[in-house]
Amino acid sequence: MSDNTDTDAAPDPERDAGNAEDGTATESHEDVADDEPSDLPADEPAPDEPTAGDGASSETTLGSDVTVDGDSNLREDEEELLGGLDIETTADIQVPERLVDQVIGQDHARDVIKKAAKQRRHVMMIGSPGTGKSMLAKAMSQLLPREELQDVLVYHNPDDGNEPKVRTVPGGKGEQIVEAHKEEARKRNQMRTFLMWIIIAIVIGYSLIIVQQILLGILAAGVIYLAFRYGSRGSDAMIPNLLVNNASQKTAPFEDATGAHAGALLGDVRHDPFQSGGMETPSHDRVEPGAIHQANKGVLFVDEINTLDIRSQQKLMTAIQEGEFSITGQSERSSGAMVQTEPVPCDFIMIAAGNLDAMENMHPALRSRIKGYGYEVYMDDTIEDDAEMRRKYARFVAQEVENDGRLPHFTEAAVEEVILEARRRAGRKGHLTLKFRDLGGLVRVAGDIARAEDQERTTRDDVLQAKRRSRSIEQQLADNYIERRKDYELTVNSGDVVGRVNGLAVMGEDSGIVLPVMAEVTPSQGPGQVIATGQLQEMAEEAVQNVSAIIKKFSDEDISEKDVHIQFVQAGEGGVDGDSASITVATAVISALENVPVEQNIAMTGSLSVRGDVLPVGGVTHKIEAAAKAGLDTVIIPEANTQDVMIEDEYEDMIEIIPVSHISEVLEVALSGEPEKDSLVDRLKSITGKALEHEVGRQGGSPSPQ
Repeated sequence: MSDNTDTDAAPDPERDAGNAEDGTATESHEDVADDEPSDLPADEPAPDEPTAGDGASSETTLGSDVTVDGDSNLREDEEELLGGLDIETTADIQVPERLVDQVIGQDHARDVIKKAAKQRRHVMMIGSPGTGKSMLAKAMSQLLPREELQDVLVYHNPDDGNEPKVRTVPGGKGEQIVEAHKEEARKRNQMRTFLMWIIIAIVIGYSLIIVQQILLGILAAGVIYLAFRYGSRGSDAMIPNLLVNNASQKTAPFEDATGAHAGALLGDVRHDPFQSGGMETPSHDRVEPGAIHQANKGVLFVDEINTLDIRSQQKLMTAIQEGEFSITGQSERSSGAMVQTEPVPCDFIMIAAGNLDAMENMHPALRSRIKGYGYEVYMDDTIEDDAEMRRKYARFVAQEVENDGRLPHFTEAAVEEVILEARRRAGRKGHLTLKFRDLGGLVRVAGDIARAEDQERTTRDDVLQAKRRSRSIEQQLADNYIERRKDYELTVNSGDVVGRVNGLAVMGEDSGIVLPVMAEVTPSQGPGQVIATGQLQEMAEEAVQNVSAIIKKFSDEDISEKDVHIQFVQAGEGGVDGDSASITVATAVISALENVPVEQNIAMTGSLSVRGDVLPVGGVTHKIEAAAKAGLDTVIIPEANTQDVMIEDEYEDMIEIIPVSHISEVLEVALSGEPEKDSLVDRLKSITGKALEHEVGRQGGSPSPQ
């Protein structure tokens, strides 16, 4: 930083006061007096840990308690949906002031954010959208000390106009300095204007009285006027440009640079169409700060970090390492490209976020900087369902209502319905979803419904109606797909057909569809092969190959000279991905080989090992509901998935759910024709022995979505 920036401006008391404090304001981040020492152990509390609200909680209990106005006691029965909370509406629940206390379920990530704020470390958060990454980033900005904030001023450089000088002062001083410069420039201009009019009056008087040439006097007065106006521009150029202003900032800055182009991220210099003749804009006035400069002493948040182009990631890495970054024009063809400021402070904490694929396209050196000087955190999708978490979910509803400011508070029954939906969206028994953005959308839709009807409270009926209204695009498409198949009688839900099985699939994350699979065995004109159609993706192709191994093992037929054709009927543009149709394919092929019909009132889903074990899959709840909508009577699912079934009440009486653990059990349920079916199943059992008592899927944790 240059300290001679004020030699070209007239002195004034306020600017001199700013100079007195400039020395400490321009120190590097390692020497800031109020900053936390970098060698402090991660688990040891800092002596001056910043707090907000009524005070900080301890790391182990931060945000863990849910309190109720007027009554902090809980009901004896904590197994109920609200975890024992005794409330009439969500208005009875106290909402924490700090964002970090409002975070639910991401305890590990929250503790990392606290430590990172204390130690000024960078953080990378990876996880599904809507799990609270941006909320945690904002929470960190509230934990950082405000007293370290700085204003940044850019001054004209009389030696080289294309290299403006940069000066930092304590937060709030920048406005005072600019106002002092403006006041001084205003006084100088007033004096110039007064002098100009005196000279013009003398010239016009001289031309009228002495010379008696009024036209000559007017021309001379015009020249004098233009000369004074041109000269005043030099005085205005002495006014600095307040690049970063933290005067009104109550917490440390938080800048969201998600998807920002290079200029918005790194700063830019505006193009000046008037570059001569005294009409040009001084270069320092055309300098624009980037998000990295606005985030100085605060937090820079970049979601989907892999979407930044490589050059921007490289420059971002330089800014992180150096703690300062010069601003120049980002367009090579702009006049701004000739301007480059002195280094501008950008001592920020970086929080990078994204999905799992973000790490693939992220610059490895940038990730190394974050990992080497900070933390990497994986965001959970679900959390164990217990009384404490259900109380927090009730508080989440209260938080959404308060943050929105226009929604009626939710009744106890309405909150219970939201918690039931959180269980259902988790897709795992005994868990709650942590995708709060989607759940918050349900809360807002329910509140909007109640508000449209001028209700004082949002009721359970409003939540149920909101669940129907807030269906995802995939769910709407799936329902439309099912209805169209009914119109054209493409859904077969009765009778027996050889080689045709009703499979089940998932569109998106929360929409089930019925996907018929048909198989045909024909003589081959060469070596026998398995031919599958339906836009199979990689995982589905591998599943078909696994099924062919089972067919070769279980069938008496010599299929070396036969072709097995498998068709996924109307798979759609997206094709088929995953191996959840494995038991469907196996059943269809075995039915075609043995010429044994399959009952068409049955649908099925499940993965299959090469030994014939039925393994768990994802989305069973949505698949079962799709089968019920299609008019089917029975659904076969992996036994390991029985704990994940949480279908809506309206479908419970419409469909029977049969769990299975081996392909022989699938065939015993799905095939019709007693003699043929019994002999085939007996043969399978004799080959494989007793079906596995301890399935692989049951021993694992959560089933992976297929």
